[in-house]
Amino acid sequence: MADDFRAWLQVLPKVELHLHLEGAIPLPALWLLLEKYGGDPGVPSLAALRQRLTYKDFPDFIAAWIWKNSFIRSYEDFSFIAEAVARDLAQQNILYAEVFFSPTRFLDQGMEPQGLAQAIRQGLDRVPETDIRLIADLVRDHGPEQARKTLTQIREVMDCGIIGIGIGGSEHLYPPEPFANVYESARALGLCTSAHAGEAAGPESIRGAVEALGVDRIGHGIAARQDSSVMALLAERQIPIELCPLSNVATGSIAAIGDHPVRDFWQAGLMLTVNTDDPGMFHNSMVAEFMVLHDVFGFGRDEIRTLILNGVDASWQAADRKIAMRRAFQDNPAWQA
Repeated sequence: MADDFRAWLQVLPKVELHLHLEGAIPLPALWLLLEKYGGDPGVPSLAALRQRLTYKDFPDFIAAWIWKNSFIRSYEDFSFIAEAVARDLAQQNILYAEVFFSPTRFLDQGMEPQGLAQAIRQGLDRVPETDIRLIADLVRDHGPEQARKTLTQIREVMDCGIIGIGIGGSEHLYPPEPFANVYESARALGLCTSAHAGEAAGPESIRGAVEALGVDRIGHGIAARQDSSVMALLAERQIPIELCPLSNVATGSIAAIGDHPVRDFWQAGLMLTVNTDDPGMFHNSMVAEFMVLHDVFGFGRDEIRTLILNGVDASWQAADRKIAMRRAFQDNPAWQA
């Protein structure tokens, strides 16, 4: 029975709204980058690389993220990883994705946001099976002034498929409110907005993202269950939540998958989507995410179909494209299996 359910999930058309390019690099592709740049003596094999990408807590994950980034050193590398990620999405039958990239993480490598966006688009365009748009992660750790500078730079390359902004990074150290003016400026450019909130900080981070930043979506949001008023705010406004259950376990944001609030959020009427976050670093997949919802929380086929369609509705596509995608998904032979 589980194998049948897994096979059904694999062939379903799917979308992904919370995926970090640099965290989604398939392990074989990341291994090639390590080899290209002389490797790491502490990581002598692909198996050792997988083990290196495990974390005791969220700060440990951020440290591993920075270590991994040290092997991405050129625009050519970005084209390479973009193509590898796109091919992985296509193999999962993820037909549409909105993917974060973090340009300020690579300034010390001499790479500018404009060049990064162009290189990424070049790689993505080699895989036409999946439609991928880009979200610029302004990286809260680098502060609002750097975020504003980055926004000015990406304005020049919005034709590379950049449709929105977000702030990832060390949420527990950098609250959302100082970025309010940057978010206002992004909206003036026609960009949509998200923010990581309620992952490594409490419900006040979610409220700040909603009320100070005016976000269109919330990344993670799991701390909302600690404050009934925040839960009510999310339910009333139907702000889409970019849930990433297995990520939350991998980073230690929750102790075990059974502690995840996904079922509580569902019963409270929140607008939920399901995503993988950093599958190259967490060793997960969209099928694995849905299998966990099925096996641990009892989500059935109808609920999973709804979650997928929520992803279509919460995407930042034009309204007519959303309607067409919903129809295409529902007409897919696998949909009613």
